[in-house]
Amino acid sequence: MGETIAFFRELGVHVHEEAGGKLFPDSNRARDVLDALLRETGRLGAALLAGRRVLDVARTGDGFVLTTTTGDVRAKAVVLATGGQSLPKSGSDGTGFVMANRLGHTIVPPTPGLVPLVVEEPGDVIPLHRALAGVSQDVELTIWIDGSAATRLTGALLWTHIGVSGPVAMNASRHLLRAELEGRAVSITLNFFPGLSFDDLDRRWTALTAERPLMTLQNGLAAMVPASAAAALIGKLDLDGTRQLAHLARDDRRRLVHALVAWPLAVTGTRGYNYAEVTAGGVALGEIDPSTMQSRVCAGLYLVGEILDVDGRIGGFNFQWAWSSARIAGTAVGKGSRVNA
Repeated sequence: MGETIAFFRELGVHVHEEAGGKLFPDSNRARDVLDALLRETGRLGAALLAGRRVLDVARTGDGFVLTTTTGDVRAKAVVLATGGQSLPKSGSDGTGFVMANRLGHTIVPPTPGLVPLVVEEPGDVIPLHRALAGVSQDVELTIWIDGSAATRLTGALLWTHIGVSGPVAMNASRHLLRAELEGRAVSITLNFFPGLSFDDLDRRWTALTAERPLMTLQNGLAAMVPASAAAALIGKLDLDGTRQLAHLARDDRRRLVHALVAWPLAVTGTRGYNYAEVTAGGVALGEIDPSTMQSRVCAGLYLVGEILDVDGRIGGFNFQWAWSSARIAGTAVGKGSRVNA
């Protein structure tokens, strides 16, 4: 990471670190990163042939033939940096997987990654996510696979009119979709109090009741979570928000506490590749030499970035992988590195 920071600093792009190790340009403009890379490409004298699409890559003799929309191109080495299937309008539409497969590579079944989740609560007139659309709050999500808590993630969640988004929901999507792809039973619960268990929160409510017995349930809950969330949850649980804490029945309190630490998110799907920031899955890593990023099954072919079965959490880690793997491949190509297939 230090080398990446230094590299971009030399290109005139200074970055800063945010919570969770996330790195962003000081300008907070993605365009500045792109412009810096394009300037460096020009300075180094690399030819950037835009306006043509590569349709296929075939091995021939000691090199390759690239079939493009403007004619064939011959090359001694080829770097596949096509991305996966996310944001297909950008050209990352899965074509790279087809090319890699034709050249002998195994493709780990892909799924969208870092993608908003679609939620549907059957029978509800106004589902919780719609009642809270636009509200952002820190939560903990637990991904349950085959009845066991497989992964717990904390972070900011954004309620939307069709489900949930924000960093924590998008990070959870990869685990959810991979489990579904494997045919496993998967579900997600939401904890409005990250890190707290049922007993922890129940003790907090009991202490609050002792300290403020005349406080209403609505006011008590609104002091802990956004007021809109408090009102929506009380309504969903059919509780009386005007009831004083001292008069809240034990069973009602425990029902509320359980809902607060384990609210079931009825996820029915995702927004798909058009909204996914990355693709999970891709070319199997065992078929790549990590010291050069060269294919172990097709000499002269290099694969970098999202086309490989690598994906990270939100916050620039996928960019880091793309840049780091590309640098390794570029260095190897420049040195004429070759590994027998």
